[in-house]
Amino acid sequence: MIDTHAHLEACADPPADLVQRARAAGVVRILAVGATLAACRAALRVAESEQGVFAVLGVHPHEADGEEAGRLGEVARLCAHEKAVAVGETGLDFFRDYASPRAQRQLFERHLELAAGVGKPVVIHARDADEDVARALESFQGTVVLHCFSSPGLLPVALERGYYVSFAGNVTYPKAADLRAAARAVPADRILAETDSPYLSPQPVRGRRNEPAHVVHTLSVLARERGEDVAELEDRIDANATAAFSLP
Repeated sequence: MIDTHAHLEACADPPADLVQRARAAGVVRILAVGATLAACRAALRVAESEQGVFAVLGVHPHEADGEEAGRLGEVARLCAHEKAVAVGETGLDFFRDYASPRAQRQLFERHLELAAGVGKPVVIHARDADEDVARALESFQGTVVLHCFSSPGLLPVALERGYYVSFAGNVTYPKAADLRAAARAVPADRILAETDSPYLSPQPVRGRRNEPAHVVHTLSVLARERGEDVAELEDRIDANATAAFSLP
């Protein structure tokens, strides 16, 4: 099993402990995501020291107005690392006002240029910005992963363009019927699962800090909603992640 999106450096416990508990739960691969330069370096350190851990490197749109946005060049150099498998997370978040829309758009475009230049997938954060995200991605020819999918308005575009759609713990929440409907509509070869640790703990462990081991709960709900066997969906998601991120 794989957790395709975890912010290990933001979790309370040491990464080695998180990885050990994940393995005990059957989660043998984790994509550690950096949202700042320091977090990117931390993700690579874990990837270097732990088998089955890989890194996704970028600057979060919340940082678009700050110093981190000016450090994308340093992140780009880190992307040459053999265990760096994708660029991100990047995108647009108009729900929060942590950064101006203009600065977010500029940073997003720079990430897309970086991903195209290094030939790696791009991992997208989209919140209350469906049309703008779709427009920005229109000319991007590489692999797109819509992380922590929570934008049903983006689903038609995702299906038409063949994007990967990754579901986090919020798909398990009682009021998230629209996300479960989206999960049923995603083709078998485009669905992924993640924790977005330490955020969005799945319903069975809600109220606790999330971690990669908890992706099993999200997988269970996805299988139930899609009418699929859990083990078969697990294998399919592993295969999809391997293809999307060119994992060994």
